[in-house]
Amino acid sequence: MIHLYGIPNCDTVKKARVWLEAKGLAATFHDYKKEGADPERVAAWIAAAGLDTVVNRKGTTFRALSDADKAAAADSHTAVALLVQHPSIIKRPIVEHPGGILVGFKEDTWSAALL
Repeated sequence: MIHLYGIPNCDTVKKARVWLEAKGLAATFHDYKKEGADPERVAAWIAAAGLDTVVNRKGTTFRALSDADKAAAADSHTAVALLVQHPSIIKRPIVEHPGGILVGFKEDTWSAALL
């Protein structure tokens, strides 16, 4: 089973969902805006992919954070709570699949992992 995590109006998430559908791959979608982000899951993503991969430092939400919150995002112990509080700073999409996780959408990487 493929689980896709993100925000529905994110352009990258939209591209990923279209790609999955075009490849005939069923996925459940978890909307951070409606369902929130689970701390244990976020911690697992950080452990698997690394903090720098999971935190989206390029978005407007991250840039609007206080300096203290930006510092919290740089430490894996404090980043989980910050990401749960502000799921918009989680890089999107994140896909959990039987072989692991994918962070962000890169068609060649997704093809290698999911097809």
